[in-house]
Amino acid sequence: MREVIAGDRLDQYELTDLLARSGMASIFKAVDRKSGATVAVKVPHMQYESDIAFFQRFEREEKIGQKLAHDNIVRFLAPESKSRMYLVMELAEGESLRALIGRRKRLPLPEALAIIIQVVDALRYLHENGIVHRDLKPENVLVTADGHVKLIDFGIAMDESARRLTWVGLSSTIGTPDYMAPEQVRGRRGDARTDVYSAGTMLYEMITGELPLTAGNVHAMMRAKLEQDPRPPHELLPDLDPKIEEIILRAIDRTPRERYRSAAEMLVDLRDPSQVVVQDRSQRRESRPLFALARLPRGAVSAVALVTIFVALGMLIWATGRGHARRAPHSWPEPTEAPRGH
Repeated sequence: MREVIAGDRLDQYELTDLLARSGMASIFKAVDRKSGATVAVKVPHMQYESDIAFFQRFEREEKIGQKLAHDNIVRFLAPESKSRMYLVMELAEGESLRALIGRRKRLPLPEALAIIIQVVDALRYLHENGIVHRDLKPENVLVTADGHVKLIDFGIAMDESARRLTWVGLSSTIGTPDYMAPEQVRGRRGDARTDVYSAGTMLYEMITGELPLTAGNVHAMMRAKLEQDPRPPHELLPDLDPKIEEIILRAIDRTPRERYRSAAEMLVDLRDPSQVVVQDRSQRRESRPLFALARLPRGAVSAVALVTIFVALGMLIWATGRGHARRAPHSWPEPTEAPRGH
């Protein structure tokens, strides 16, 4: 068995073009010779095909994807049979939200709201079906030329109805630090409020061109998530409607209980900001850190430091492995790309 390339036949699929390639997998445009449909086929690199943990992750993504049917979620397809590991999805033409932000820096508020409403509606559907995405970020949001959104990449999604699977012992924490919720940084599995946090962060970035928190490296960002409140977006956009700011700040509150309890709840406010009640948050930025190391016993501080270093190293190794991605000149974004800056 060898690496597949464009021009190969993979069971019922003829691979016609390489759409994207990362450190872990390649995505090909393909023709289904049984139905005639044009699809996308994601094939892991050969070195991962014998990796049990990677196989579990791939299998989980396929099982979750094939359960879903929502207009804002990429549709997974079921081959009649498979001779090796791969996933088949609908071919959605467009560009990633990361590319869109990179090209335009800031999006007008109406456009940003139209995108995030579709994202949050997809999350609502996922949460109502017991699925938590856990890796929501601009790289995993596809935007078509007419503004239609498709949510992609369920590699570390969690199906609350299924047996828990782990991946390299870090499946509950792996994500992109810029968009990870503080509880993910602390090693928790996450729930609907984790996805809400990521969605709020993306809306903040779309309208301001910046992230709510900034740091020089992965470890500093993870610590900032635990100890700092985000900069209010009106400091970057003085004319921002306070009700829109309230939606964002409630979504990205570092304390989970202060966030929207579900994507459905957030969606109500996004669709009708006029009924949002603006809170007085003037005292919040001076509040005690969510995770105050100085107040913990010395032994606990050491344990926490070790856990934080371990998670940070895991993130760096994982990101480095993905950071050597090479992209073909096509609009389809590879869902397992490295974090920001590629």
